[in-house]
Amino acid sequence: MPEFSLPQAPLQRLDLPWLQQAGIEAATLRLDLIDPLISGNKWFKLRHHLLEARQAGSPGLISLGGNHSNHLHALAAAGKRFGFATAGLLRGHEQDTPTVRDLRALGMQLHWLGYGGYRARHNVDFWLPWHERYPGWHCIPEGGGGLLGAQGCALIVMQCRAQLALLGWQDYDAWWLAAGTGTTLAGLVLAEAGAHPVHGALAVPLDHGGPETVASLCGAQGYTLHEASRGGFARIDDELLAFIAETEQQAGMPLEALYTGKALLALRDQVEAGRFTPGTRLVFLHTGGLQGRRGYL
Repeated sequence: MPEFSLPQAPLQRLDLPWLQQAGIEAATLRLDLIDPLISGNKWFKLRHHLLEARQAGSPGLISLGGNHSNHLHALAAAGKRFGFATAGLLRGHEQDTPTVRDLRALGMQLHWLGYGGYRARHNVDFWLPWHERYPGWHCIPEGGGGLLGAQGCALIVMQCRAQLALLGWQDYDAWWLAAGTGTTLAGLVLAEAGAHPVHGALAVPLDHGGPETVASLCGAQGYTLHEASRGGFARIDDELLAFIAETEQQAGMPLEALYTGKALLALRDQVEAGRFTPGTRLVFLHTGGLQGRRGYL
């Protein structure tokens, strides 16, 4: 496989009782299955950054995240696989988590910024000391966000359309996916160019900047955002965990509680509220992130 080529994610039927009762057909694009380490939407968000770093001859990659970060996990794995050094700027103070242990094992240099230092990541001069410490390195926004990340995620739409015939579908009516930074959603909106609406279940609070990021990347049309944070960032409750356990048993598909689980539960609520008419065909995007389950199981 040529360097930075994206693996094909399988498109599978998603048969759940509440979808069947509403007369809704659904399929899920399983980005969680494309790679054991550079998993889910992170592959797509990183691809254009990897290409740009290679073309610039950058010796390393540097980005930000928390101590369970799927983004940093994928970045560290990509660096090791493709020959880049990596550095991670982490929120809070040093902790020992399964993800952090993986980051170190994959060779990532870790810097703990505290909480105040991490909040400063949006300041215009934030990157200056890191450019000095790591000259020539390619800096990647938190979560792989930004236009390069969105352009990579636009390729997700192509992967879906290439497999519709396998389901006996000629077309679909809409997308549904979890949204954090909003970069993946923006990529789908850019690729669809109005052909199909994109629904984003915001798995983080509104004040984390998701709506503003989406608007800056793709404007104000072609998508709808739905609140799905369940009261806070990384907030997990018993109803959510019970829904995930039941869904995994019914669909044979693993979920995690921070993004995909919240998104699918929000979809169930919208379906039961009658938002979609019978006969609607939905594509649910499984954005991966399963390694993060170790942080709360």
